[in-house]
Amino acid sequence: MITEPETASDAPSPTVELCKWVESLTWDDVPEEIRTRAKYLILDGITCAIVASHLPWSETAVKAVSSIEGEGPCHVIGWKDLKVGPLQSALLNSTFIQGFELDDYHSFAPLHSNSIMVPAILALVSYGKHKGISYSGKDFLLAHVVGFEVGPRVGLALHGGEILNRGWHSGPVFGHAASAAASSKFLGLNSEQIEDAFGIACTQTCGLMSAQFESSVKRMQHGFASRNGLFAALMAEQSYKGIKRVFEREYGGFLNVFSLGAEPPVVEELTKDLSEKWITPEINIKPYACMAGIHSTIDALYELFDKKPLQNAMDVVKQVTIEISEPLFKHGGWKATKPLTVIGAQMNNAYICAVILLDGVLTVKNFSEKLMNRPEIWELMEKIDVVHNKEFDTLPRTDRMIAAVKIEFTDGTIKTNTVVRPSGVKAPLSGDEIVDKFRTHTKGLISDEAQANILKTVLEIESSKDVSELVDALNIDILDPLK
Repeated sequence: MITEPETASDAPSPTVELCKWVESLTWDDVPEEIRTRAKYLILDGITCAIVASHLPWSETAVKAVSSIEGEGPCHVIGWKDLKVGPLQSALLNSTFIQGFELDDYHSFAPLHSNSIMVPAILALVSYGKHKGISYSGKDFLLAHVVGFEVGPRVGLALHGGEILNRGWHSGPVFGHAASAAASSKFLGLNSEQIEDAFGIACTQTCGLMSAQFESSVKRMQHGFASRNGLFAALMAEQSYKGIKRVFEREYGGFLNVFSLGAEPPVVEELTKDLSEKWITPEINIKPYACMAGIHSTIDALYELFDKKPLQNAMDVVKQVTIEISEPLFKHGGWKATKPLTVIGAQMNNAYICAVILLDGVLTVKNFSEKLMNRPEIWELMEKIDVVHNKEFDTLPRTDRMIAAVKIEFTDGTIKTNTVVRPSGVKAPLSGDEIVDKFRTHTKGLISDEAQANILKTVLEIESSKDVSELVDALNIDILDPLK
């Protein structure tokens, strides 16, 4: 017989402790270097949104969602003068940030934090302005730090990447709570309301990893987390009650349900070293437009061939073997079939390897229809085997993004290279490198004036008295990078 107390939040619990931390965290509690890193993370999220805002699948999403839900007070990045409701805004802007596999990730608790936090808080900025409420840049930045800290902690409580092995899309699983936390902080909710928001958000958690093969919905699943966490906070603000002690509840609790049939959850990770060990610096910025688990393969090939095409690749290559760990293999080691979709190509180790051998470097254009299904790509992919090396599963968690590449040539020679931690992980991208990524990837998509305005607004965000100026800076028309 189940006998859980009706007022579960009266007793001390990890959920309650986390809620109190979210409520009490102040600007001065956050070290300056963490605030600075958060600004650059936000800039990277905006970069990703600009790149993907007018890709074909993004345009389809905008047309469908706006036609279903109708008009509202909130902007959509790159769609000048289009306004939708706050929930639709969060969903669409998140779909853009996740729209081209360029966005951030956490190595041990895989989720894409920017695609969760940035859309939810931008929606609240527009929604607040509609109601006559303005928010400062400090409010904006502090809410993001809260979300950046909460999301990976929820993931670590579920053993991080292990949930990918079981077929869940880990980011939308971990991300609902992160969005609820960030949105609640931005709205100034108290700890009881924050607990309600967690309870409302976590019961909506979702995300199947089979979406990675051909489905457009892979681009939108972090948007479910952003939207649903925002919805949860707005409901809690209106005194709607959520599940109490939602994380550690024995029957039907978030951590217990998502760990069924696997290792028991590590509930302590939710609140471990809060305000002492900051997780925000562990969020990695991607240098390449593909799944993070393929980045070590890219680095290994770049080092072997110095970012230059392999001459007569189809004639001189006999066999390529790429060895990776189990989570990377399940996520990116699958056998591709014709024709490849963009989402499939960005998740497939063999495709990325074939591109680099033939073209020297991986660029945004490699995912255009013209280049993606070239006959020579498919011919070379037949010579590429991606295998699961079980020994890699026993390495320290920090080293499991390893890729060992072996290339056998028709003349009998062999080249090998192993990369343990890829670019952006072994050495995090610096602020200057993130700015360079912004400039490089948005060049030609927006004007130089718009670039300068966005950069200045984001990098000086803490001095803003009304952060809606960032919304205004993003209310511009943007081009499709694949055209």
